[in-house]
Amino acid sequence: MNRYDELLELVKSYEADFQKFYEKNNKSAGTRLRKHMNELKKFAQDVRMEVQSIKKSEEG
Repeated sequence: MNRYDELLELVKSYEADFQKFYEKNNKSAGTRLRKHMNELKKFAQDVRMEVQSIKKSEEG
């Protein structure tokens, strides 16, 4: 479950910028938040590729 723990830590690390942007309307926090979401997207893609690779190796 290491990847799951990584995901949780990644999301938790974005909390401050979420609050600053949505609660305090801090525009620079919004810029950082967009960057964080892009990192999350890349992480998700890596996990998807890893899952696919594991599935293929088990089939063959």
